[in-house]
Amino acid sequence: MKDPETIITVCMGSSCFSRGNNLNAEIIERFLREHKLSATVEIQGCLCTGKCKDGPNIMINGELIRGVLPGMITDLLEHTLCRG
Repeated sequence: MKDPETIITVCMGSSCFSRGNNLNAEIIERFLREHKLSATVEIQGCLCTGKCKDGPNIMINGELIRGVLPGMITDLLEHTLCRG
């Protein structure tokens, strides 16, 4: 199996989870299905990024993105995954 081109890590620590990552994870999964990106993008969870006060946090290919609210995630994914 081919390695994914992109890895999205969603912080599932209690602070990030309750502040929006519970919804963000669902939105990301739906976005990947709708854009047929599931084969090239891997989504995973982690327990804590250590930046709780800045959450909800996600990482895309190791780059920490802070304060990702559910209303922002689709635009972020469009910009990051659908460029070009």
